[in-house]
Amino acid sequence: MEEKTFEEENLVREISYSLSRASGWMKFLGIVMIIYGAIMALTIVGIIIAWLPIWLGIIVYQAAKNSKSATLTGDKFMLMKSLQNINNYFTISGILLIISILLSALFIGIMLLTGFALENLTNYLNSM
Repeated sequence: MEEKTFEEENLVREISYSLSRASGWMKFLGIVMIIYGAIMALTIVGIIIAWLPIWLGIIVYQAAKNSKSATLTGDKFMLMKSLQNINNYFTISGILLIISILLSALFIGIMLLTGFALENLTNYLNSM
């Protein structure tokens, strides 16, 4: 088993300090996202996707907890866990953003095509 050196602990504390300072906001964001997901689950449509904000909220909350622990103990493993949680959060958020942009473009295209079709139908019916 490796023994932690004083220099290693201090380095971990220095690196995790900024994350630790943001841990209050990260916990707040995590709790709000969990509550938001729970409220979404109360609707019929929301129950399908409510797990996403709950999952993201848990990830952010864990990242905050692990960064605080890394700063207090100088534990390299906790810092790595916190950074992995943040990586997961941004990866999932990025994928969701790409999906929402694609769905928005699809719906805009459908609305435009529907509008053109209805306009042509109206012109056709008026010409009869």
